[in-house]
Amino acid sequence: MDTALLAHHAPAPPSDWVVRWTPLLPPAARVLDVACGHGRHVRWLAGAGHHVTAIDRDAALLAPLADAADTIQADLEAGPWPLPPGRRFDAVVVTNYLWRPLLPALKDAVAPGGLLIYETFAQAHAALGRPRRPEFLLAPGELIDVLRAPATPVGQAPSPSGNWHVIAFEEGRLPARGECAEREVQRIVARRGGAPSPGADLLASPG
Repeated sequence: MDTALLAHHAPAPPSDWVVRWTPLLPPAARVLDVACGHGRHVRWLAGAGHHVTAIDRDAALLAPLADAADTIQADLEAGPWPLPPGRRFDAVVVTNYLWRPLLPALKDAVAPGGLLIYETFAQAHAALGRPRRPEFLLAPGELIDVLRAPATPVGQAPSPSGNWHVIAFEEGRLPARGECAEREVQRIVARRGGAPSPGADLLASPG
């Protein structure tokens, strides 16, 4: 596709899940948007005053986002994790993307007390349309299981920051909305550290 056309592509509206939980972020939060695509969440989060780092493998998609985010071109499925060890964010946002070998790195990229906001397709979506391949579809309850998986190396004491407090979890069918077709999804928002921040998780309603 012509880069000039991409530059003028109007991104789809942000996910209602990301919008719902953005109020839980601290002011001027550091946010990582993984597999950002056309940048619908980059624009939303930057517009809310946050400092966004955006990763995608497509340089043509990243180029128009340079005014709103620090951009990193990387093939997350064929190369190493593109950020230096220990670099962490107040929130990591992932939507419509699943690459299971990346999940430990995504969890580790969340700073203690920070948020993981994740939404992607569930297995039942195969009956509705693409993606249909099992490696791109979440099994029932899989995001909960991902957060329960131990991240502590063998022989080391568990760290409190390795625990997760699940603020909200949803699984099921979403109706069509605008350009978004009907879809089956699984989505979660969780805070790293095992306990909610006092009062903060009441700012956004899960309903």
